[in-house]
Amino acid sequence: MHRLASHPVAPCFATYRLFWPILAALWAIFAVQGDVLARNLPYSVTGVVAHDPRAFTQGLLMADGHLYESTGLTGRSSLRKLDPSSGAVLARRDLPASLFGEGLALHAGTLYQLTWTSGVVLLYDFASLTPKGQLPLETEGWGIASTPMGLVTSDGSATLTWRDPASFRPVRTLTVRDGDRPVERLNELEWVDGLILANVWHEDRIAVIAPSTGRVAAWIDCSGLRARLGPLPPDADLNGIAWDGAAKRLYVTGKLWPALFQLSLEGLPTP
Repeated sequence: MHRLASHPVAPCFATYRLFWPILAALWAIFAVQGDVLARNLPYSVTGVVAHDPRAFTQGLLMADGHLYESTGLTGRSSLRKLDPSSGAVLARRDLPASLFGEGLALHAGTLYQLTWTSGVVLLYDFASLTPKGQLPLETEGWGIASTPMGLVTSDGSATLTWRDPASFRPVRTLTVRDGDRPVERLNELEWVDGLILANVWHEDRIAVIAPSTGRVAAWIDCSGLRARLGPLPPDADLNGIAWDGAAKRLYVTGKLWPALFQLSLEGLPTP
């Protein structure tokens, strides 16, 4: 028969109780070290401009002193040129009724307008908005932006895809993460001083993304902008980002929003 050895149970238990909170705290620190979430970026609203409340905004950009907008919905999609001081529509080209317009980018004098599920990218002459052809698209079209490395697109996942502007073939992909968590439903995109800004479908915030790593460096919380607008239709998601590089001003709007907001960002991260 084996006899159990005696142990100083009470002192050990007391020591355990003394050090357990410290051990638990250390474990928590190391457990979340790789999952540090990005901060919110401060900003101030410097202006509010009227926006067509029937425009289902899918893409927005600023070029040569004007805003250019892509709107969606089957049978209602369009490409528009806007006056940024009043929001007035200066020119408009409607898409064929079968196409659902999506993101919009300007690259080397050509406007690229994505379509949602039709598998094509529409090309326009920037100066006249005259159609100049199409390119194939193998994924759903969501957002697009022009970068020094070519065009970058989103497809509703956590993946950004860089593309050759001449063929639209993919050349590089990048997964966007906030800490360790993939950021799904990436939508409209904008290139801002070496960073990629991205709307996230069904969220009132914009991800500020480092293009070299895919890391979310900060968020722009736009829930306060929505609160200024009063009741909105159910599909009125935040969507539409345009950067005025000369004035260092960000334009933000949403689908069916009656206003465009001008924002001054504070402390934009270094890429």
